[in-house]
Amino acid sequence: MPSQILFSLVARGPVVLAECSTVSGNAIQIAHRILEKMPTTDTRVSYTQERHMYHVLIVDGITYLCMSEEGFGRRIPYAFLEDVKNKFVTTYGSAAMNAVAYEYSTDFSRVLEQQMDYFSNDPNADAITRARGGIAEVKNVMIENIEKVLERGERIELLVDKTDHLSSEAFMFRKEARKLRNKMRWKNIKLALIIALIIFVIVMLITAFVCGPTWSKCSSKKNHHRGLL
Repeated sequence: MPSQILFSLVARGPVVLAECSTVSGNAIQIAHRILEKMPTTDTRVSYTQERHMYHVLIVDGITYLCMSEEGFGRRIPYAFLEDVKNKFVTTYGSAAMNAVAYEYSTDFSRVLEQQMDYFSNDPNADAITRARGGIAEVKNVMIENIEKVLERGERIELLVDKTDHLSSEAFMFRKEARKLRNKMRWKNIKLALIIALIIFVIVMLITAFVCGPTWSKCSSKKNHHRGLL
């Protein structure tokens, strides 16, 4: 069976607003315990647990979480979470900040199920993600083990997503590149003006040498020529 997204939920802090699962076992319990460990600030982070990975996206106080098979990578799960976030915000907006537990489970669980199936099985999901620039592969920053974080706050493999940092670096690189191009353009313009000025000065010096500082030599020659005519 191909790798896929097996479980997802939307929550406000530890309060689950909607969830969907295609597997049995302790996946839901682990996800709920992860929620209890999450900060309220915007975060993008992944946890590994045996053969599965839990991916978490927190934006404006709302947590979007999914569990996938480890071989599924991270680009598609985060594309899924971004898609779920956009649909959830469009549908519920600020009302989610006052919703009670599982208030949106009936309606939004169907959306989660549809998008889990799409991002798990439709090859166009990854193609679209790549075409839009994708979401950069998360980088390993700290390694722990999930059992101790959930039990004693120690053993969890923590993979911090550096996408935002990489995106910021790419933006700064493009900004600096534009500044460099503008700087080189103005440098070339100034160089052209300096060359033109030097040529003008040289012409004026040659003219002054031939005709005199007041152009008297050239003027007398011109008047003499007119007298002969």
